[in-house]
Amino acid sequence: MRKWLPLVAICTGTFMLLIDVTIVNVALPDMATDLDTSFSQLQWVVDVYALALAALVLGAGSLADLYGRRRLYLIGLGLFALASLACGLAPGAELLIGARAVQGIGAAAMLATTIALINTSYEGRDRGTAFGVWGAVVGAAAAMGPILGGALTELDWRWIFYVNLPISVFGVVLTLIAVEEARQPGAPRPDVPGIVLFTLGAGGIVFGLVRAAADGWGAPVAWGPLAAGVLVLAAWVRVERSRRAPMLDVRLFANRSFTGIMLGALLLNGAAFAHNLYISLWLQSVLGLSPLQGGLVFIPLSAFSFTVAAFAGRYLQTLPPRFVVGGGLIVIGVAALLLASIQADSSWRVLVPGLAVLGIGVGVANPTLASAALAAVPRERSGMASGAVNTARQLGFALGVAVLGSVFTAQAASVLRDGDAADPEATAAALTAGQTGQLVDAAPAADRAGLADLLGSAYASGLREVFLVSGGAGIVGGLLVLWLVRAAAPSQGGPRAAAPEPAPAR
Repeated sequence: MRKWLPLVAICTGTFMLLIDVTIVNVALPDMATDLDTSFSQLQWVVDVYALALAALVLGAGSLADLYGRRRLYLIGLGLFALASLACGLAPGAELLIGARAVQGIGAAAMLATTIALINTSYEGRDRGTAFGVWGAVVGAAAAMGPILGGALTELDWRWIFYVNLPISVFGVVLTLIAVEEARQPGAPRPDVPGIVLFTLGAGGIVFGLVRAAADGWGAPVAWGPLAAGVLVLAAWVRVERSRRAPMLDVRLFANRSFTGIMLGALLLNGAAFAHNLYISLWLQSVLGLSPLQGGLVFIPLSAFSFTVAAFAGRYLQTLPPRFVVGGGLIVIGVAALLLASIQADSSWRVLVPGLAVLGIGVGVANPTLASAALAAVPRERSGMASGAVNTARQLGFALGVAVLGSVFTAQAASVLRDGDAADPEATAAALTAGQTGQLVDAAPAADRAGLADLLGSAYASGLREVFLVSGGAGIVGGLLVLWLVRAAAPSQGGPRAAAPEPAPAR
């Protein structure tokens, strides 16, 4: 059993960093009440973690190659633990958002090293088994986030962060005992200009989208950062094309299969998971469910995604990735359209069929993304391709949350305006901050029933629009993958059929 201790150490950090992408969703209403947050602040609590993870995972892979993968993994674990403690102790939204950003930096350091550490810790059949277990842990983390978050929030929302502390200590001790150091001989130095420009560009776009939800698209604070972010990313592309050792070789996008897989990864997380924030707020602030009850509603998504990935994963890996990823994305789109059947008088049960179908789509598409990216690039770029998939996944989630925020607030404000609500924009913002109960309680007793109905209608209408946009994104993403991707399945004996090379996040 000792030979599997390195895998346990690696999977501990992987599970923890991935579950923290979604574990906060169910706790958002309690956070909003306790910290008196705005909707923009709630979005940043979710988004800044994913954004930091997306922006830094490629650069962290370069650092791991140069200075040691175990060393960077341990640094990431320690930073993640300290940031989790700061999140739990945060007295206000600003400090919580800052601590979540630091959490994302630690998570990027861990995620950048996991595949390479498995690659150097195991050989032959054991390596295949290790990657299979790691893949199951990845699926379980995505599936269990809302449920575990709901259970911990019943104690106090701060426990979703405190629980990371003993897990991190266990991970550090086991890594020191069981995992050997590994470096890449002759590894190039990190692409600092590329890392900085990509972070600033992606951050500017996400910031602009978040501000658009709060202030409208005509506000300079919205379109200014958006325009600046696009210009910075254009500069990033130019810089990457001129560097000998870029964080991401942008010439890979000349390969239509690689481009299709990156678009698939971006749109999958945006279409499948970004709307869960708004579902959680609806379940608790409108329907009145407890955090645990709200988390349990996501069981169909969790159960089906894990089961499909675990039992069909090996068979799906033998099929052309264009059909697996593209078909899975289309199923995700259909699931979101099923969720769009929500009405003002709906109960949580209306979500069950759509969440079940969503779980099937995620279970089909998600496990194949990384191997499809590896199959689409030269062997010496396999580590870079693996890191690019992780970047696209998390960036898609961050962008999805921000875009859907604008969609929701615009539709909810329109319904409130038609219902003659006072200050519909401010009321819509309060809805998205989980303050439905406070709005009703603040109204005169004679008006409360009518106001509750109007707020419920506005929230359901905004949520329905969110699902329609998510459904369109999933279907369009699936069609793009079917059109663009031409690489064969890795198991068909192509040149990239081997296990991933070291340096997974470069």
